[in-house]
Parts: sequence; structure tokens; C-alpha cells
Amino acid sequence: MDGHYAHFLVVAYELCMMYRQNQALLDLCQPELAALGYELLGIEHHQDGNRAILRVYIDKDTGVTIDDCAVVSHQLTGLLDVADPVKGTYTLEVSSPGLDRPIFTELQFKRFIGEMVKVRLHQKHNGRRRYIGLLVAVEVAFIVICCDDENIEIPFSLIETARLVPNF
Repeated sequence: MDGHYAHFLVVAYELCMMYRQNQALLDLCQPELAALGYELLGIEHHQDGNRAILRVYIDKDTGVTIDDCAVVSHQLTGLLDVADPVKGTYTLEVSSPGLDRPIFTELQFKRFIGEMVKVRLHQKHNGRRRYIGLLVAVEVAFIVICCDDENIEIPFSLIETARLVPNF
């Protein structure tokens, strides 16, 4: 087996495991937050050396305050302590989406058609890993971004992170 293929398999396995863990966290947390009146936008799990961060993004119609983050943090701390879906120690952070709002799902992408987005990919696509452009369309398996006067189709499977670009 050549080295590039082996590396691809390792990356694919890690992405699959990360997706499964994130989906399990979403399935666990979403009903709890909905009952409190919040929308669970998405969850990020970052490992930075010995420090792990579990960041939960929430929203509601009237906007998110620091008090909202504290309420959700308190509720999720108990839930996560009992269910223990994340191995090892981590710091829980609850956050509003902010101006550079992260985009996690197909439905969220559809909300922001016509907006500028910044997308980072797991691997290169058309020779690049980073794109900034106008979100033109959202299809079943990909988004379309107008970048450098060209429409680029980016498969959802390649998207590592996506965020709105604030318009000042």
C-alpha cells in the first residue's frame, strides 16, 4: 500500500469517527436545548495538545446573551456528566454564533444563500483548501460558491468548517 493511500485511509477513518461522535453529541443535546427554547446550531470538538474543548453553538429568535450561555452550560454539564459521550477531559464552552457565524448543516447553508462565506476543507479541492466567496446555491451533496468570478461546487463531505464573512 502506498503512503498516500494509507494516509487517506487514516484521515477518512478519523473523519468518520469524528462525525459519529459529533452526531451522537447532537442527538444527545438537541432535545434538551429545544426544551429550553434554544436551537442547537452545531458542536465543535477540538484537541489542542493536552487540552480539549467542546464548543456548543446555540441560537434563539431574540438572540443569545451571556445568561443564556450560562443556563445552557449548566444544563449540558449535567447531561454530559451522566451520559459521558466524550472520552477524556475537556472544557465545555457554550457560545452564540457571533457575526462570523459557523454553518454546520445543509439547512443552515440554505438560510445564507446570497451571503459571503469562508470555507475550509479537509483536503484540497481544485488545488485549494480555503475558499471565500458568495454562496450561490445549495444542492443535495454540495454547495456552490462564486469565488474569483467562477462558480465552484464544493462537496459537503470535504467541508471542515464554514463561516459567514461579516459584512461591515
